[in-house]
Amino acid sequence: MASALVQDATDTNFNDLVIQSDVPVLVDFWATWCGPCRAIAPLIDELAGETDGQLRIVKLDVSANMQTASTYSVSNIPCLIVFKGGQEVGRKVGAGGGLAGLRGLVQPHL
Repeated sequence: MASALVQDATDTNFNDLVIQSDVPVLVDFWATWCGPCRAIAPLIDELAGETDGQLRIVKLDVSANMQTASTYSVSNIPCLIVFKGGQEVGRKVGAGGGLAGLRGLVQPHL
């Protein structure tokens, strides 16, 4: 079960949730059929609890939201992109690195 602190992004609401956010945003580009995506989901939820109020975390299903995935050149998943001030400031592709890797990706931007 996903954390209540993790929001679902779509092609329609991506601008409001991510680009216009007043706090940094971690976007998890994923798909239901992606095993590594499902494997890191509990880590994403844990990070959401640790960074509540400092970082917004959203998940975008690339199968259902191909326009946004294409806009940000997401060709491999999981792909985690950090946005700050509406701009991409960090990216990690793949499920390796565990929770420490996720923390390392977002910490410089908090």
